Amino acid sequence: MASGLVFRGHEAQPVNDAYYPKPQKPWFFLHYILREQRLHFLFLGVILASIFFFLLPSSSSPPVQAHDPFPASFLGRDELTLWPTTNTRSYDVAVHSVGKIPLGIKRKGLRVVVTGGAGFVGSHLVDRLISRGDSVIVVDNFFTGRKENVMHHFRNPNFELLRHDVVEPLLLEVDQIYHLACPASPVHYKFNPTNVVGTLNMLGLAKRIGARFLLTSTSEVYGDPLQHPQKETYWGNVNPIGVRSCYDEGKRTAETLAMDYHRGAGVEVRIARIFNTYGPRMCLDDGRVVSNFVAQALRKEALTVYGDGKQTRSFQYVSDLVEGLMRLMEGEHVGPFNLGNPGEFTMLELAKVVQETIDPEAKIEYRPNTEDDPHKRKPDITRAKELLGWEPKVDLRKGLPLMVSDFRQRIFGDQKEGATST
Repeated sequence: MASGLVFRGHEAQPVNDAYYPKPQKPWFFLHYILREQRLHFLFLGVILASIFFFLLPSSSSPPVQAHDPFPASFLGRDELTLWPTTNTRSYDVAVHSVGKIPLGIKRKGLRVVVTGGAGFVGSHLVDRLISRGDSVIVVDNFFTGRKENVMHHFRNPNFELLRHDVVEPLLLEVDQIYHLACPASPVHYKFNPTNVVGTLNMLGLAKRIGARFLLTSTSEVYGDPLQHPQKETYWGNVNPIGVRSCYDEGKRTAETLAMDYHRGAGVEVRIARIFNTYGPRMCLDDGRVVSNFVAQALRKEALTVYGDGKQTRSFQYVSDLVEGLMRLMEGEHVGPFNLGNPGEFTMLELAKVVQETIDPEAKIEYRPNTEDDPHKRKPDITRAKELLGWEPKVDLRKGLPLMVSDFRQRIFGDQKEGATST
């Protein structure tokens, strides 16, 4: 007899896979806060935070004074020294202890090219620009410049040296151009005058890249002046075909080009008329009177005076000139500006100062005067005082010993001073 199993369970119900979460009770968030004293902890945290922020100012540095451009509360424990730069809108900052400098305080360095930057004046200018944090490119063909004048910057990442003659075009990206490239002594400029072509190339560069351009002109644009002292408004008395005219007229033409580029092409130009300058790194035998006298006295030679020695010159120390150039570049006035020391000396008076400084027994030898030698030269620096706030600080009797020390080292090497004076 066959048997069979009969399933007597409920009939199969349809299955729905949809998921329905448990419905939240009304005011669930409020219920969560009130449970287990969470509200008490919330209020306690708010009270502690309030106490902390109210008490914090009382333990910090004193309130900032209105006249303090860099308050101590911004700088923390860092000890800072501020040097006002020639750009009155910014400051240089030097940090003497480990710490962070707040953003925006340190002056942004400029990109600057100095033509003739390995020369006497140019190398001192490069020192100042590097010291304030600028990136400097020196362009020099070493006709009168010397690598030794700038080699102490070779390891500085902000310094570059380019052997190049400015009579050939050059393309660089910079903010400022100091154009000093030109032989400045009769011995050199009669052999290789480069005023006009080099200036034209540098002005073209300034126009293409929108850089500010400073031309170092000269007191020689006044020639043998009929006005004394010489003001910037004086047009000069120059022999256009004389032995010095390649330099005198070359600089006058350079000024003309600079002003034409300024008026016609909108180039920002600055013009400085430099009077006699002396100091370390001058060429030993360049024919200029101060370097001639110093080198001759150190070598126990007679001091060579041309003519009767009554011609007058004004002598400024190189650091004063560099300060004037930088103030002119950073200022808002085109110029021209006389940059020189109004202290006036005859050649015989200068020879006497050199004798007092180096060798009282040095002899003086008179020779016939050179052609077109100016009889008087003295700058009127009223305009530079008023518009640039500049005037020379170093007089001849203070600056000359510094130059003598440099010349003695270069002439005699490591010999002691006593050995050279016997």
